[in-house]
Amino acid sequence: MNKRLSPGERWGCVRIPASKSQAHRLLILAALGRDETRIVCDGISKDIAATIACLNALGAQIREEADCLLVQPIRQIPAGECLLPCGESGSTLRFLLPVVGALGASAVFLREGRLPQRPLAPLDRELSEHGMRLHSEGAALQVSGKLLPGDYTLPGNISSQYISGLLMALPFLAGDSRLCVTGKVESAAYITMTEDALRLAGVRVQKENGEYLISGGQRARMPSQLAVEGDWSNAAFFLTLGALSPKGMKIMGMNPESHQGDRAVLDILRRFGAECVWDGDDLLIRRGPLRGQGIDAAPIPDLIPVLSVAASVAEGETRIVNAARLRLKESDRLSSTTAMLRALGAEIEELADGLVIRGKPELQGGRVDSVGDHRIAMAAAVAAAVCREPVEILGAECVQKSYPRFWEDYESLFGGEL
Repeated sequence: MNKRLSPGERWGCVRIPASKSQAHRLLILAALGRDETRIVCDGISKDIAATIACLNALGAQIREEADCLLVQPIRQIPAGECLLPCGESGSTLRFLLPVVGALGASAVFLREGRLPQRPLAPLDRELSEHGMRLHSEGAALQVSGKLLPGDYTLPGNISSQYISGLLMALPFLAGDSRLCVTGKVESAAYITMTEDALRLAGVRVQKENGEYLISGGQRARMPSQLAVEGDWSNAAFFLTLGALSPKGMKIMGMNPESHQGDRAVLDILRRFGAECVWDGDDLLIRRGPLRGQGIDAAPIPDLIPVLSVAASVAEGETRIVNAARLRLKESDRLSSTTAMLRALGAEIEELADGLVIRGKPELQGGRVDSVGDHRIAMAAAVAAAVCREPVEILGAECVQKSYPRFWEDYESLFGGEL
């Protein structure tokens, strides 16, 4: 599916769907719990659906009912080999690998898109050294063996998802474990989200000086009902639209105290020059004089495509650093972000681990290939707000991965009608 968007400012009001980052964690812990949990979840993206499908294949019973997900925990692992369709969801794969080992299940993760090429080291090594067997053959990843308690070590600068996956698995082993996280921790806020979810489930994890001391033999006890908060990663696209609009945007239903790492988008847009005001759990944002800045991509890699759009019309230069991890996403996002903005007339330079963007008053417009990457497609839609001519987006259906109703929400805004 292709989308042709008219140029010019957008303004209006949007309610952002549920955070897939939080939903993954709550679903997994509910499936490992004792009793049924009702999770209010506004919007089921492909990534959330992948986690649901995998948990159901492991013996949970999760079904949709109105705006809720009813989770019946895993009582018994199905006999034989479980087929786990994780799609393109890196979170699903990295979280569930240790969980499958904790359950002692034999399983095949069925991976799609670029997921088979995305790294699993050194998590795979730690799992192999503690009783699991992993064998990759094309898109299929076969796993078996029972994960054993003990001492685990992971670097903090590779993927917070490795750490989160172990934190959600180790408490359910028979014995005690220790997880040592070495070096600088990137995307630390997402580990905090996992700690929050464990606390909500009544799972005890003690943290001391970069080490987690984890008592074994625990069982999750989730509340009977809870709600997934709004997704800051998806809010970033409409927040940036607001930052590009003198009339502004109202983003509804956000948690100002959220531990989602991409809540940092708000501070970054403020530094660009946007005006932001909270009204309860609604956020009002509008354009101010935009100026370039330095951005460290390490803690917020998923924000870089849309922040690059803001940088393209901010006065002066924006330099984005520590962004090498973007090359291992659904696309090589340093290259695809560069190609997207160049196609629209921006002045952008791709570096080995970053971007340099020199702002101009407006962009030209043109045709953008999403390369199947949801964040590139949505960033290009935001860019239409600062273009002189229409923007055509190829492969626009890829937004289903994280934000299925994105185009409906986008088209509900004022301005930009063809």
